[in-house]
Amino acid sequence: MIEIREMLRLWLEGRGLREVARLSGTDRKTVRRYVERAQSCGVDREGGAGQLTDELLTAVIAVRRKRPNGKSQAWETIAAQSGQITAWLDQGLTLTKIHILLGRRGVVVSYRTLNRYARTELGFGKRRVTVRVADCEPGSEVQVDFGRLGLLTDAEGRGRVVKGLIFTAVYSRHMFVYPTHRETLGEVIAGFEAAWTFFGGVFAVVIPDNMKAIVDRANATEPRLNDSFREYAESRGFVVDPARIRSPQDKPRVERCVPYARSNFFAGEQFRDLDDCRERAARWCREVAGMRVHGTTRLHPAEVFATDEHPKLKPLPDTEFDIPAWAHPKVAPDRHVQLNRALYSVPGDLVGQRLTARVDTRTVKLYWRGELIKVHPVVEPGRRRHRSRGPARRADRLCDPRPGSVAAQGIRPRPAHRRLRGGSAGTPLALDQDAAGLPAARPHPPTQRRGRRRSLPPRPGSRSGQRRPDRPHAHPRPHRGASGHHTAARHGIAICP
Repeated sequence: MIEIREMLRLWLEGRGLREVARLSGTDRKTVRRYVERAQSCGVDREGGAGQLTDELLTAVIAVRRKRPNGKSQAWETIAAQSGQITAWLDQGLTLTKIHILLGRRGVVVSYRTLNRYARTELGFGKRRVTVRVADCEPGSEVQVDFGRLGLLTDAEGRGRVVKGLIFTAVYSRHMFVYPTHRETLGEVIAGFEAAWTFFGGVFAVVIPDNMKAIVDRANATEPRLNDSFREYAESRGFVVDPARIRSPQDKPRVERCVPYARSNFFAGEQFRDLDDCRERAARWCREVAGMRVHGTTRLHPAEVFATDEHPKLKPLPDTEFDIPAWAHPKVAPDRHVQLNRALYSVPGDLVGQRLTARVDTRTVKLYWRGELIKVHPVVEPGRRRHRSRGPARRADRLCDPRPGSVAAQGIRPRPAHRRLRGGSAGTPLALDQDAAGLPAARPHPPTQRRGRRRSLPPRPGSRSGQRRPDRPHAHPRPHRGASGHHTAARHGIAICP
């Protein structure tokens, strides 16, 4: 009722139907219908807004068409043919042809209603707004993406999927394709190294897809990069700016290069092996893709790259990158962590904690809460790298079967509370501090000795004073703290029998 009153008020002020429809947000035909109904009820345009009484508005509202579900009869008629209209649209038919075919079926509606239904309910004619991104400075950005190229027959006659790691320079559109079978970290870094060699330098910013070898956790604003690839990016001097999830418009330059490389380079070709495919891909990028006339720039990408971009690139690296592996091992009771089936000692009292370990071909670095605490050389699987003193060394000495050793002489180790230095009879120490700087020992609380219980005489007639001859007395369990075996095992020290 408020909307109708506003439409009539605007009309009574002398405004036209088109302006009333624009100001009230209503269709012009609807405004005309209400105005004609108000005039038939005796409303005079010269009479002013005082004529708009509740009785008049009730009479004007009666002109409203009866629509139980809010839709017209023509709309309901088209909705019954929704499946057929969708099938025709999928076949590529125009809406004008569909309107003709509906008329042949006896569905007579206006084209305007059909067009409005198709746009509202079927999404017909909707186009996404495309905003062209301005090109960056020469040598600033390169976009990277993986794309499926096809099948390559190996030496055993099996067809294996070949994927292409494609690099596209944003400014010049010069591209490089690196075929590979896998998307592992090693293959991705090898592809990056081949790309830097092909371009003759390193770009400042890399915009990759959310491939698992580069991005551990994808996020629109705070992506988490792979630790090994982040270290590789630092060594080569470029910044990684991943694209958003399911957002190909973030890297449109390389998106269009994937089908181009598949159809123009790989399709219809025969390759001996993967190395031959990589060699021919690099030649195709230089001679074919680089010398074509680009559809947007109308220039040769290779010539633009050589003139404008190549002088702006960072120099090629002169060292080979040693790909590290990051892990989070747990410190065992013997103060060692296991990495690649080898044991490495850990300083400090960190038993049960998770450390961050970096392993390459030469060294093993252990970090605790971001701080480097130990560096070891890499040892072979099954070997142990530990300190000169510590629980592991003492355990090896006690279990040594060679002549002259403690175990060979048959000497029983002393109890742990007697072997550990610095403790008194009342407060034994948990562990000794070695010369390498292990943490200070923590004293155990003193053991309280219980007084001897006095036995009371049995009551007359009770069974407590009677002894069964067929049931021997159970021997009392020895005190566990009296022997050093339990204390040594509790601290991770192995004692040989």
